Amino acid sequence: MDYQKLANLLKVVAEPNRLKILEMLSCGEMCACNILDHFDFTQPTLSHHMKVLEDKGLVIVSKKSKWHYYSLNPDTTALIINGLTRTLSNTDNCMCKDAN
Repeated sequence: MDYQKLANLLKVVAEPNRLKILEMLSCGEMCACNILDHFDFTQPTLSHHMKVLEDKGLVIVSKKSKWHYYSLNPDTTALIINGLTRTLSNTDNCMCKDAN
């Protein structure tokens, strides 16, 4: 497992506003304007959060007309889910069993 990559993703996800954005996107693709309606901050602040999420590969952005639409990147979200599951679960793949 790439612990550094997982740790970097978790740092991005650990910010409460970005975590809420990711939860909203778990319902499907959303326009930035609709995301902004759920927050008490400015459009530039939303753009900053979305850029961080995009740069780390957590969201995919597409432009339709003048609007940006965002969706979760299933590959990156699976990396987080699987990485945490492996790290926090007592499974047959536990690194301690590999050491014996």
